Amino acid sequence: MTCRVAITLGDPRGIGPEVIAQILNDSPPPGADFVVVGPDDLIARLRSDRRIGVGNWRLGVGEGQPGDPQSHPRALKAGTLAGRAIEQAAQMALSGEVDAILTSPIQKQATRLAGYPYPGHTEWLAHLAGTPDVAMMLATDTLRVVLATTHVALRDVPILLSQEKLVRTGRVTVEALTAWWGIPAPRLALCALNPHAGEGGLFGDEDTRVIAPAARELGAAGPIPADTVFVRAMRGEFDAVVAPYHDVGMTAIKVAGFGKGVNVTLGLPFPRTSPDHGTAFDIAGWGTAETSSTRHALELAITLGNRVRALRGQTPAAES
Repeated sequence: MTCRVAITLGDPRGIGPEVIAQILNDSPPPGADFVVVGPDDLIARLRSDRRIGVGNWRLGVGEGQPGDPQSHPRALKAGTLAGRAIEQAAQMALSGEVDAILTSPIQKQATRLAGYPYPGHTEWLAHLAGTPDVAMMLATDTLRVVLATTHVALRDVPILLSQEKLVRTGRVTVEALTAWWGIPAPRLALCALNPHAGEGGLFGDEDTRVIAPAARELGAAGPIPADTVFVRAMRGEFDAVVAPYHDVGMTAIKVAGFGKGVNVTLGLPFPRTSPDHGTAFDIAGWGTAETSSTRHALELAITLGNRVRALRGQTPAAES
């Protein structure tokens, strides 16, 4: 039995549906069966092993008709359908019906408008799976970065960045690298918060007071200044870097491999990947959307899904 991957189409106003259609209809990655979850009228045109509809997108005036994508009726409908697809895919993964899921981009304002109070997929899936200790990893061929804090104001980072939080994030990262990537002894580095890792307290004391003790507890390197730690990781010195806040980690990933980055949620009982871009409303429907990040995300979902199957003893070799 091959790996099974559930794919959500994300916000129907965005580029998710057309990107997934181009990949599955033209040249789907080999080695997996795909279950597409999304609006009935959008998944009908997709080549997949199975389709699960969550309601029609084009129902009437104000619901999927041309016009302002941010209008209240369209946003509400888009958020509702995107939310249903996420919950359906998660349920399938939790029941073992699929081995991994790939989620296409959503607009957080729309899902909140539809009654889903989560800041993003990561927190949403953690709630559905009942796993509070999750982390967001961004991965390219040469670099893996895990975010200790995600979508928060920069002024709040020093308040949220505790030793306990860093240790939890580091442990989730090590467990995932061991189980999903097959790295027996992962080498972890903690990126500093302040310039020059605080320069002995001259530029802030968080690095010596918070990050250094966390690194010692994890057996990790750090704190290492941001202007060197990612380069060292790309040269093979570390298997992953824990970044203290969103933009320092995301910038490193996008410089390392723009269009090739993959978002992976660590700590869930199943692998979840997604592309490293958003809904791109401004180009949706023009047929110009780049597919590389989603393709990389789908390929990684298959790789990690196959490893999960192997850990469960469900590889073709074990079944034969």
